[in-house]
Amino acid sequence: MSTCSEKEIEFSVFLIHHLAEGWKMLPAKVYQILTKANILDEYIIPSYECLHTLGAEYLIEDITELVREKGVDI
Repeated sequence: MSTCSEKEIEFSVFLIHHLAEGWKMLPAKVYQILTKANILDEYIIPSYECLHTLGAEYLIEDITELVREKGVDI
């Protein structure tokens, strides 16, 4: 992961835990999926300023769609 602010890290953890709940898997597995697909470094962290203003439900749907577009089964 690139150099991140504390806010970006806290948001990433928040998002990983919400995705884990939505995807019915452990947060560690969600982290692996997001890093393998480069979603954490290429989307979540760079888009923090915009994404952190959105609701958890929308974010779960958005990230789920992005992961599927990258060919990852969840």
